[in-house]
Amino acid sequence: MDAEQIGKLRPELARFLGEFADCFSRRDTRAHFPKYIEGQLSDLSRKSVEPIALKAGVPVRTLQEFLSQHQWNNGRLRDRLQQIVIRDHSGEHSIGLIDETSFVKKGEKTPGVQRQHCGAVGKQENCLVTVHLGYARDDFHCLLDGDLFLPESWSQDRRRCQEAGVPDEVVYRPKSDIALELHARAEGNGVRFEWLTFDEWYGSKPEFLRTLAQRRQKFVGEVHKHFTAWIEPPRITQRSYRRGRRGRSRTTPRLISGSRKPQHAEDLLRYHPALRDQEWERWRVKDGEKGPMIWEVKHTLIYVKDERGLPQSQPWHLIVARNVEHPEEVKYFVSNAPPETSTGVLLLVAFSRWRIERCFEDQKGEIGLDHFEGRRWLGLQRHLALSAVSYLFLARTHEQLRGKKPGADGVPGAHRHLRRGAVLVA
Repeated sequence: MDAEQIGKLRPELARFLGEFADCFSRRDTRAHFPKYIEGQLSDLSRKSVEPIALKAGVPVRTLQEFLSQHQWNNGRLRDRLQQIVIRDHSGEHSIGLIDETSFVKKGEKTPGVQRQHCGAVGKQENCLVTVHLGYARDDFHCLLDGDLFLPESWSQDRRRCQEAGVPDEVVYRPKSDIALELHARAEGNGVRFEWLTFDEWYGSKPEFLRTLAQRRQKFVGEVHKHFTAWIEPPRITQRSYRRGRRGRSRTTPRLISGSRKPQHAEDLLRYHPALRDQEWERWRVKDGEKGPMIWEVKHTLIYVKDERGLPQSQPWHLIVARNVEHPEEVKYFVSNAPPETSTGVLLLVAFSRWRIERCFEDQKGEIGLDHFEGRRWLGLQRHLALSAVSYLFLARTHEQLRGKKPGADGVPGAHRHLRRGAVLVA
C-alpha cells in the first residue's frame, strides 16, 4: 500500500491496533507499535528496521530497541491475535495449516542460522527456519503463530545461544514437536480447527499423527509413498507365550504367527485389489493459471500401526491422487476422519495447503517477513508476531474491500462426466 492508501485506512488501522494496547505497559513503547506495522504495510522495498524507522522519522536505534529490548508482552499480542481471529472469522469448515518457511541469512549471529535445507531456494543454504500454524475458512486465511526451529548445533552451543539472547529453556525440538506446541497453544486460546492439514514431512512422523488423533483433532495429511498400513487388519492374539523354553510366559497382545506385514502405500496401489482394481475418479481440484487442475483419485480405508506395532482399532482413510496432465505426480494422503466421510470433503482439506503457502508468499512479498536483520532471539520472535498482526489487518482489509463472497465455488463431481457436484477448492 502507498502513503495515500494507508492514510485512508489509518482510522481503521488505529481501531484494529487499539485491541493490542494492553500488550504495552509504557506509552512511549506503545507508540512504536503502529510505526512498525505501518512500515510493514507500506510500499517500502525493504522492510527491515532501518528503512521503517527512517520513513517514520524516528531514530533507528530506538526502533531496534523496541523490537529486541523494550519491555512489552509479545506472547499476549500473539494470543490476542488468535482471539480476534476466532471472534471474527470462526465457523464451520475451519482448517488449520501446518508448514515451515525459511529465510536466507548471511553470517552466523542470527539465532538458528546455519547451512541447512532452504525451501526458499530449494537447496542447502545459510538460512534460518521457522514453523507456522495458519488458519483458513472460506475465502479468509492468515497465520496464527510461528516459532523458530533451533538446530542441534545451536542447542549444544549454549554460549552461542547466550550471545544471541536465546533463553536456556529453548533447546532443539523437532519441527513436528514445534507444530504440536503451536496447535496446543492455539487450542488453549479457544481456537478450534475442524480439520488440520500438513505436508508429507510431518505426515511421515507416526508420533505426530498419533498425538493429533489422541487430541481428537481430525486431519488430512500428505504422507510418503512408503507410508505403511494394512487394508485387512491382521488378527491379534492375547494367548500367553514363552520365548524359547525359559522365562515367564507373556500375555502381551501380539499379531498371530505368520501375519502379513503392513505394506507401503505405493504397493497397496499397485497390488492390492481394493485399490488396484478400483477405477480412478476424476475431480477438478482447483483452477490454476493454465486452467483446471484435474486429479484422478482412489480411496480406501486402512489400518495403521499403533505404538506397539499392532493395527489400530479404528480405520483411517487412504487417498491416492494422480495428476491427469502429469501422471508421474502421485500424492498420498491419510486421514483419521470418521469412515463415512466423503472423498470430496477429504480432498477439499487435502488440497487446502496452498493457503499457507500463499500466506508465506504474501508475508514475504507484502509484509517483509524475511527482511529481519537483527541478531537477537527476542527480536525475531517479536518480528514473527508483529508480521502476523500486519498480515491479519491486510487479510481483513482485503476481505472488506472485495465484499464477502459465499464460500468456495462448486466444482465438478467425482464422476467421469464431471457433472457439477461436490465443493472442493475455490
